[in-house]
Amino acid sequence: MRQDRKEPDQRRSARVSAGAGRGLSGPVLFDAVLLDRDGTLVEDVPYNGDPEKVRPVPGARAALDRLRAAGLRLGVVSNQSGLAKGLFSGDDLARVNARVEELLGPFDSWQVCPHDDGDGCRCRKPAPGLLRAAARELGTVPRRCVMIGDIGADVVAAGAAGAAGILVPTATTRPAEIAAAGQVAGDLTAAVDDILSRIERVGADAPARRGGTVLVVRSDSAGDVLVTGPAIRAVAAHADRVVLLCGPRGRAAADLLPGVDEVLEHPLPWIDPAPGAVDATELTALTRRLAAVGADEAVVFTSYHQSPLPLALLLRMAGVGRVSAISDDYPGSLLDVRHRVPPGIPEPERALSLAAAAGYRLPEHDEPRLRVRIDRPAADPSVPAEPYLVVHPGSSVGARACPPEVAARIVGVLSAAGYRVVVTGGRHERGLTAQVAGATGIDLGGRTGLGELAAVIARAGALVVGNTGPAHLAAALGVPVVSLFAPTVPFGQWGPWRVPTVRLGDATAACRQSRAATCPVPGHPCLSGIEPGRVLDAVRLLGVPAGRPGPEAVVTGGRAVARGSAGGRR
Repeated sequence: MRQDRKEPDQRRSARVSAGAGRGLSGPVLFDAVLLDRDGTLVEDVPYNGDPEKVRPVPGARAALDRLRAAGLRLGVVSNQSGLAKGLFSGDDLARVNARVEELLGPFDSWQVCPHDDGDGCRCRKPAPGLLRAAARELGTVPRRCVMIGDIGADVVAAGAAGAAGILVPTATTRPAEIAAAGQVAGDLTAAVDDILSRIERVGADAPARRGGTVLVVRSDSAGDVLVTGPAIRAVAAHADRVVLLCGPRGRAAADLLPGVDEVLEHPLPWIDPAPGAVDATELTALTRRLAAVGADEAVVFTSYHQSPLPLALLLRMAGVGRVSAISDDYPGSLLDVRHRVPPGIPEPERALSLAAAAGYRLPEHDEPRLRVRIDRPAADPSVPAEPYLVVHPGSSVGARACPPEVAARIVGVLSAAGYRVVVTGGRHERGLTAQVAGATGIDLGGRTGLGELAAVIARAGALVVGNTGPAHLAAALGVPVVSLFAPTVPFGQWGPWRVPTVRLGDATAACRQSRAATCPVPGHPCLSGIEPGRVLDAVRLLGVPAGRPGPEAVVTGGRAVARGSAGGRR
């Protein structure tokens, strides 16, 4: 009953052809869109086994046809516990799904969980099993998929699989689920608008640049430098030489980035969180250093709340002939390419969109994801050879750090569950890591620079960490993340990108969107309330370790049904 069954190479040809029709080139962010059925595609009729009750949500057919026209494959991933409860049969389910296709057009994959909450399966959302199965059937991987759903279980499943998630709330969606979602859209049409604009923004057609020396700038912390890596690779794919200007806090990360030929380190007083006074002599010296680079042009990457214009002025004074940056403020003659992006998109995509607007797109063979070079061994022989977890309790920003006593309890619970736990931290965090490691963890506090930390994380089953640089390091290494994320900044912008992730913490806390560096709420409630058992659940949701394998897929009523985690309200 499935239609348009193409082989993987045919699917790729369809995608590239569709992308070329929109003026795009190089790799795209997404190959496929996965959708929840009830409440997302059609009105939510509890335990519906009657095709006559299928009613599409407004605009659904037109929105889906736009995705099809763009070359994206479509899949449905749906919890259907009514099968386990005996409220309808497999044949009833097949007839309902056939009616959905009759009204909304063909889907390339149907993945249905037939289990109830207590069945202990690995497919029921928020477990990621259905999404992984759909990605396999569509000839892609989860990180190249977007999941659209109406409840938190849909978004959690997307994150645990490593896919992007978009929540389209309904009257039954809980406020906490909305607050925790990285991306929220008002309806299905708006979600499709978001997907297509994200694809187009990263692959936007602009006159291609070739050759010469390009100065790229990201003067901020290690995490900020890491999330700019894909955009820097896009520049490097077309330039003869790439020089990266960064600050002291980002230097170690800069040394790990592919595509960088030379690093120029200099603090910028309009960027640093604890800046010194503006010194005319220092700025004159920086201008001379910029001039000595001999750059043909510069691409200035900034975070969404920073201005590129002070540096653009210095670049003009240094004789750089072409300057590109994102700027909401009027730049006058300081910028040749003034790029704008809407708020809320992930920081790596924001940077990639600027690179594309400046004429630098990632080549087709380089998938848009974070990457680092690892050329140093693990720093300490006490790191176990067998699989282990890493807990990184510290942060350069206090408001984002997990309280030490909570982190210590997390290590204790993980250890009691049979995990080996390595605790990491910087040279100024030895007291913290000793407290957190306790008697059961392996304390590596102060023993790893960023390169050695990368080697330790690369061998881990997962990283438990706050919103800080090592989270992005794990994303660059493809290591799953349990993100203890303080809501001071948007998770959709700053959460680990394109890697399996489970977010924990109170997303509704009073510090939400405050951008506070020091916790403004007594008791640090957004992270102090994390139950260590939930961290253990998150590690298991990520499949670390995989545990006892569940049953394989079966077919119910002509539709794939994955057999074999956690609840969901359907």
